[in-house]
Amino acid sequence: MGLTGAGQPYTVFTPYSKAWKTRAMPGPWPKPGRASRVLPEFPSEELPLDPATFGFPLRQTLPAAGERAGADALKLFVAQGAAKYASQRDFPALAGTSLLSPHLRAGTVGIRSVLSRLARAEAEAGPSGRRDFEVFRNELIWREFYLQVLANFPHVSQSCFRSRYNRLAWSGTDEEFAAWRQGLTGYPIVDAAMRCLNATGWMHNRLRMIVAMFLAKDLLVDWRRGERYFMQQLVDGDMAANNGGWQWSAGTGTDAAPYFRIFNPTAQGEKFDPDGSFTRQWLPELAGFAGDSIHQPWRQPLAARAAGYPDRIVAHDEQRLKCLAMFDRLKGGE
Repeated sequence: MGLTGAGQPYTVFTPYSKAWKTRAMPGPWPKPGRASRVLPEFPSEELPLDPATFGFPLRQTLPAAGERAGADALKLFVAQGAAKYASQRDFPALAGTSLLSPHLRAGTVGIRSVLSRLARAEAEAGPSGRRDFEVFRNELIWREFYLQVLANFPHVSQSCFRSRYNRLAWSGTDEEFAAWRQGLTGYPIVDAAMRCLNATGWMHNRLRMIVAMFLAKDLLVDWRRGERYFMQQLVDGDMAANNGGWQWSAGTGTDAAPYFRIFNPTAQGEKFDPDGSFTRQWLPELAGFAGDSIHQPWRQPLAARAAGYPDRIVAHDEQRLKCLAMFDRLKGGE
């Protein structure tokens, strides 16, 4: 993607997206033909497939890999998920996302192929499905946006996009960071999301925003620690997208007025996992909590403790005020 009309890199998503959509996207490259000559074979040792051989046993259940798996995932999403994407994408208990991110990251499916298949499906769906396809296309453009942010502003790989925020006084503790990593914060939607990440190497996009914002704005832990942990765990870990998402959530990135956006983790759980299906899947100790009461186990403290679920490590309303004060101190030049 090129530069703005003023000859500068894009730093705001909306104008970047509008400019991106005005450009014709080339179709996917054709499959290569048969080689004209056969290369000689060289003796080589077979590589082990189990990482435990190298002393790094795999703790996660990984998705199917390879070009065929990528093509199958794209075909399945276009056939079953794309036309419902806008209404279902935020609910982790539903199969509402494309699951293409590991393949886009590994190169086992290309964005040109995705856009080509998407355009054909959109034409067949007609006006009724236009919003769903548009919302999904915007998610792909976010990925491109963060790639060009990293390319044009490489300092974001180690520091805040807006340099003033490098002076933020993060006060979160190592113990709080450890509880977040392990899914033991006492906030069910956060803990379920983190346990899912640790077990599968993947996390639903809505949950990525929730847990990132919780770490930075509830626990007041430097976002770079969470960014680094995600890259250690994610099978779709993309440096540009991961960094951009973390800085968006922490309020230190390209967003024009970001710092006062602070998710309430309880409200997020109630809204996007309303019957607690996803939460119960990853927090079996709370399986006995009925309906959406699972998102506030502290209202039944004896039952929660008997089940072995931890108390909240912080109070959201108090931490929200501390976070706002932390950012506001920079306005006064402190």
